[in-house]
Amino acid sequence: MPAMTTLRELLAGPDPVLAPGAYDALSARLVERAGFPAVYMTGFGASASLLGRPDVGLLSFAEMAGHARRLVQAVDVPVIADADDGYGNPLNVMRTVREYEAAGIAGLHIEDQVAPKRCGHMEGKEVIAASEMVEKVRAAVEARRSDELVIIARTDARAVEGLDAALERARRYRDAGADVLFVEAPETEDEIVAVAEAFPDVPLVFNWVEGGKTPALALERIRELGFALVIYPVSTLLAASRAVSETLARLREDGTTAAIDLPDFDDFTTMIGLPEVRELEARFAAD
Repeated sequence: MPAMTTLRELLAGPDPVLAPGAYDALSARLVERAGFPAVYMTGFGASASLLGRPDVGLLSFAEMAGHARRLVQAVDVPVIADADDGYGNPLNVMRTVREYEAAGIAGLHIEDQVAPKRCGHMEGKEVIAASEMVEKVRAAVEARRSDELVIIARTDARAVEGLDAALERARRYRDAGADVLFVEAPETEDEIVAVAEAFPDVPLVFNWVEGGKTPALALERIRELGFALVIYPVSTLLAASRAVSETLARLREDGTTAAIDLPDFDDFTTMIGLPEVRELEARFAAD
């Protein structure tokens, strides 16, 4: 409940909430440590970290729910989670919402893609009928035990049916009870503006994907347009991938990491909570 309430308060504030993506519990801790008010659990990053595979619907509901629980337990800030297509029909969506909520998620988004879904910035997406997604949104809203849980409805119809159809779908999802709307992958600044102008009184998501279909805008412009939430799903994943690759290349070449500027071991163990563990060990040590 506190995380959900905090997220709603953040979304109601004057500035967009910046939520970098976390692909595992460690990256979630790093996001929190950097001072961000929320963490985004990226499905793209989850698939890459858990399977080493692309985001094409390979992870199961149970794997994603467990991943969500681990991220929530790693941080104190609200976690917003990718719940893909809800993992089935409206009844499946209800279970998804309840399990994610039980895991401590503050907000989640479901999308209108045909299963198996794929990353919103990949080619070859398909979408279900808008009427079917409306029922999924209604089921999600009904399933939550707390009204504070933020339900985000995402439409991927821009790539399939065009922007006007995507906006009409978003209107229907709003009317079905979604708290926040997520029109995925507008392809020009004019399209981004059209999304913002279509929903001046509804919190909106801006998805910042490096190399994706949506052009990067200055944060001030995003604020000016009124977007409530900016997610950066792959930034940390891409940064980590490059850093690890460069470290391994140097290690293979030199046989040592002496020339690499790596974090101090003690600093790292402190960051991941070793002092807390030591304190608990001392408190519960047998006489």
